[in-house]
Amino acid sequence: MRLYLAAAVLMLAFVAYTEAQDAPQDDSFANFQDKMTEFGRGVADKARDTIETIKNSEFAQKTHNWFTDSFQKLKTKFSELSQD
Repeated sequence: MRLYLAAAVLMLAFVAYTEAQDAPQDDSFANFQDKMTEFGRGVADKARDTIETIKNSEFAQKTHNWFTDSFQKLKTKFSELSQD
């Protein structure tokens, strides 16, 4: 009984080994590279969309306007001080 079991295990190991040898390594690497490229593009697109959404948000616009007004007031104060 043990001999049959050992023979079956050896045959399975041999089949697995030959299938591993027959598998094309270049294609699997090319597929992996394509998948990673596609993943990178997807992440970049999502990041670009998120940044665009944040840029166009009401909070971002109010903050931008506040900084612009504050900077303009500061320039005016400095110009008044330099004239004196």
